[in-house]
Amino acid sequence: MLRWTVHLEGGPRRVNHAAVAVGHKVYSFGGYCSGEDYETLRQIDVHVFNAVSLRWMKLPPVRTSGREHAREVPYMRYGHTAVLVDDVIYLWGGRNDTEGACNVLYAFDVSNHRWFTPKVSGTIPGARDGHSACVLGKTMYIFGGYEQLADCFSNDIHKLDTTTMAWSLVNARGTPARWRDFHSATIIGTKMFVFGGRADRFGPFHSNNEIYCNKIKVFDTDTCF
Repeated sequence: MLRWTVHLEGGPRRVNHAAVAVGHKVYSFGGYCSGEDYETLRQIDVHVFNAVSLRWMKLPPVRTSGREHAREVPYMRYGHTAVLVDDVIYLWGGRNDTEGACNVLYAFDVSNHRWFTPKVSGTIPGARDGHSACVLGKTMYIFGGYEQLADCFSNDIHKLDTTTMAWSLVNARGTPARWRDFHSATIIGTKMFVFGGRADRFGPFHSNNEIYCNKIKVFDTDTCF
């Protein structure tokens, strides 16, 4: 029988955060909690849950010396994504109440808890939040979200080859999924399954006619180029 068995206190009180499982630990990055400050560029916080000891811990802030080093560490945000490739967690997107949305790629080395910003090339996705991110092999796929510059929902798919650090816009065949944000996506085999999210009834631009998607859309990574 499937059931819940453990009730734990002491974790961060957040929504719209991003979390990644690494071995027997879960790394949780940022997120939103009413009453907290999202108007300054303080460092994003990182909480770690140990599934063996069933305890939470908060990593200490990274010491930065100089403006350039400070840019290696993402500022506090919500609506971002995080994925794991080998021993590196890639954090992308999200927004802050001062800076707005972000399209800088940040990387977190779990072996030494060090942040860095990889040098990327190609067609970098526009800054957004509420998108999804999945990994297949060494490739990260970004779908949807609310794009800040265009001020609209997106249904684009972008991919990042983490071996070359090159972004590209995916040319997918078939009828695309409806533009949306705050959906979920996961990869099984070579297919990405997208479910839920918020969209607009009439188009990609936000109005008072919101709809919430209840259909599963499937994107086959083998059929794109």
